[in-house]
Amino acid sequence: MQNYNRLLINCASILFTFLFVTCSPKEKLKKDITLWYKQPANNWNEALPLGNGKIGAMVFGNTSNERIQLNDDSMWPADNENWNEPEGDKNDLKEIRKLLFNGKNEEADKLFVDKFSRKSVIRSHQTLGDLYIDFDHQNISDYKRELNISNASSTVSYKTNGSLVTEQVFVSHPHKAIIIQLTSEAPEGLNAKIRLSRPKDKGFETVKVLSTEKNLLLMQGEVTQRGGKFNSEPYPILNGVKFETSLKINNEGGLVERGEKYLELKNVKKATIYIVSNSSYYFKSYQEQNKLDMEAIASKSFDALKKEHVKDYQRLYSRVDLQLNSANSANSANLDTIPTDVRLERVKNGANDVGLQALLFQYGRYLLIGSSRQGSNPANLQGLWNEHIEAPWNADYHLNINLQMNYWLADVTNLGELNNPLFDYIDRLVENGKVTATKNFGCSGTFIPHATDLWAPTWLRAPTAYWGCSVGAGGWMMQHYWQHYEFTRDKTFLKERAFPAIQEVAKFYSDWIIEDPRDGTLISAPSTSPENRFVNAEGKLVATCLGSAMDQQIIYEVFGNYIKACDILNISNDFVEKVKQQQSRLRPGFVIGDHGRILEWDRAYKEPEPGHRHMSHLYGFHPGTSVSKDKNPDIFKAVKKTLDYRLANGGAGTGWSRSWLINCSARLLDGEMAYEHIQLLLKKSMSNNLFDLHPPFQIDGNFGYTAGVSEMLLQSHEENTIRILPALPKSWDNGHIKGLKARGGLTLDVFWSNHQLDKAIISSKNDINFNLVYKNKVEPIKIKAGNTFIYEPSDDKK
Repeated sequence: MQNYNRLLINCASILFTFLFVTCSPKEKLKKDITLWYKQPANNWNEALPLGNGKIGAMVFGNTSNERIQLNDDSMWPADNENWNEPEGDKNDLKEIRKLLFNGKNEEADKLFVDKFSRKSVIRSHQTLGDLYIDFDHQNISDYKRELNISNASSTVSYKTNGSLVTEQVFVSHPHKAIIIQLTSEAPEGLNAKIRLSRPKDKGFETVKVLSTEKNLLLMQGEVTQRGGKFNSEPYPILNGVKFETSLKINNEGGLVERGEKYLELKNVKKATIYIVSNSSYYFKSYQEQNKLDMEAIASKSFDALKKEHVKDYQRLYSRVDLQLNSANSANSANLDTIPTDVRLERVKNGANDVGLQALLFQYGRYLLIGSSRQGSNPANLQGLWNEHIEAPWNADYHLNINLQMNYWLADVTNLGELNNPLFDYIDRLVENGKVTATKNFGCSGTFIPHATDLWAPTWLRAPTAYWGCSVGAGGWMMQHYWQHYEFTRDKTFLKERAFPAIQEVAKFYSDWIIEDPRDGTLISAPSTSPENRFVNAEGKLVATCLGSAMDQQIIYEVFGNYIKACDILNISNDFVEKVKQQQSRLRPGFVIGDHGRILEWDRAYKEPEPGHRHMSHLYGFHPGTSVSKDKNPDIFKAVKKTLDYRLANGGAGTGWSRSWLINCSARLLDGEMAYEHIQLLLKKSMSNNLFDLHPPFQIDGNFGYTAGVSEMLLQSHEENTIRILPALPKSWDNGHIKGLKARGGLTLDVFWSNHQLDKAIISSKNDINFNLVYKNKVEPIKIKAGNTFIYEPSDDKK
């Protein structure tokens, strides 16, 4: 009996150990995901990004003159209340339309720009500055620099004269601070000079740096914009957002001495550096806020601050886990022992590295968490990270795909609340655009332009029609409100947040569209296809037309979502009926030409750039949801032919465009096509720190890539349909994705092996019925709110 009891105890112990190791702490046992290198960054595109939404840092890891470039999302030249809307009005609009009906596209282009594009200062987001740490380190060995995206921290370690030196950095959202810890095992400790600085603006100083008391360094300044011209008109000198950056040091061993504009470490064993920064954009008393932020953290240890930071970060990051394995790729664990830049070079030389692809997926989520948090501004063209006074494309907000692509990944990768800065910003645009809609276009509702900045101006601003005079941006932004509702089914959000904005844009388009006398349909006019041109009947290279494909598709979508929202919210009135009638009369956005491709403009025209980077005429296919293989087979086929034509003529040359192709390929249910573009993105458009390159750096390609991988593994855009592994490439033989979101309030964990689905675990926060599709097999599913359904395909379904 005693042996029997002992056996039971042993079995129970073994079972408990098995369950403990294989089940409960599985998440804790996951290996951290890191980017790592054997040398310091040689340039900014090799430095490693950290951020908490509002402030950020780029860590270089230099051993003699360490540079940590600093960022703040509110570093902008001033708004100017005297900059009014352009002079154009509804009579000018009538004249432009008349020109278009008479085939005078070139004259229409010019009049559109002259009357409706404000020739004013184009402002740029700017760097906050730099932290420099001047060491006296020599004889460097055992160097390693890494970014741990599992806990959002950077570590640099190396030996100087045989003694270990370590630098750890993180940017904490709960503490609103950049925290740095320097340690040394050398007998003499650390000796270094700590400096803050900021680049000059056209030769003018923008900050003053002073050491006001022991262990405290201040950098105070104001964003300016000086010199330059726009349309031959000189820029005024602009002052802007005022700011203060505070740096405090706590040391163990040795001394911290004050210089006039620096602090100096002498024989310090451990130094903890606390940096807080605030601006007049967020706080009227920003200097007082700096004091409060510093007082809240300066007595806390590095370890305590990091623990709270990691908990806050992982609350978002750990929701999704992606594992990929390939029979044709080296083991990911082995590749993890290779520096990231070397892995990237291997891919550029033809290697297959699915582990790097999985890392890049999570890197996109990491970057969004770092550049878009509650209370911050939305992620801009560079997210948050910018080293310039005048950034490429101003690091502002472009709304003809770029800002939208930044947020494609948010809902599907379980980061839905990170949409809030975007919604806050769009709400401002909607309000400002009411004046522009009325004054310039004689329309009700709101007008949102293709490009804008921190202050959310809504007038057009471009010297040419083909890249500046787009009217589709407002409708495109409304897609994000609607899709967030679809993912959450949050009726309060729909009623209080989404519906008011969608209604204002619907009102504008309802007034904007006109009847085409050629066929009686309703069209958008004047209309362009973003950043592209065509050759008209007169042989002129022009941009404006009568109803581009993208405009027609966007307006159809806005009207459709507005009608659905009214139905959900039980709203019925004359305007709703008007929109229904107008939607039914819109000229179709998808028109197939004689060549079998989707027409980009109102008619078939010669294309001077057949390989253009934008694929705007496929908007309704992706990111829109109006086309599917089953319901629209002819359009679906034409989309594929359109993409093939673009690519055959050199398309997808920029990183973000390549990411768009990954998404479109996934929607085509073509895993091999999507995988080909993943490889090309890594080969052609990726810097050593895995920043996407336009070139130069543009973060939308990173975000678009993560969204594209999600589309390859899960799709929910078709009505009442969930597709599992719809575009799984051959190279992803085995793997799993946990925590992806689907429309309807669903969360899915999907597991596969030998390129076959093993099971899908589906949980729902709503009562929902849908069709689950795997390899063209359809399974009707019903799930009650709060319940979980496990789908395991039978052999015949595999």
